[in-house]
This record gives sequence, structure tokens and C-alpha cells, in this order.
Amino acid sequence: MKVEFDEPKCVAAGQCAMVAPDVFDQRDDDGVAILLDPTPPEDQHDSVREAAAVCPAAAIRLTTP
Repeated sequence: MKVEFDEPKCVAAGQCAMVAPDVFDQRDDDGVAILLDPTPPEDQHDSVREAAAVCPAAAIRLTTP
């Protein structure tokens, strides 16, 4: 799995960081998400799929490498 994150679309809701904290974080100054791992290990795939599904801005896209 490859994670693509469209930072300009991010509305800083923090849903991704809550459901997939090993893959996403948030900047302290404005809350915009940070992609920590664009190719997460398989044990993180379910939480990353959930993060993409709950993102209110649809800023997370998942592809196969």
C-alpha cells in the first residue's frame, strides 16, 4: 500500500491521526496532518484505510505500489 496525502486539501480535523497514529500526525501550529509513513507495514493497512474513509476533506488516497 502507498499513501498519498494532499496537504492543501487537509482541513485539520485530526481523524487520520486518531485512527492511524503510526502513519499520521498533526502539526502543532495549525493541526494540518503530516504523513509519517507513505508505505506503512501490512499490520497498519486497516487503520490507514479507515483514516482515508473518515477524512472529511478526502485528502488521503491509497494506491498499490
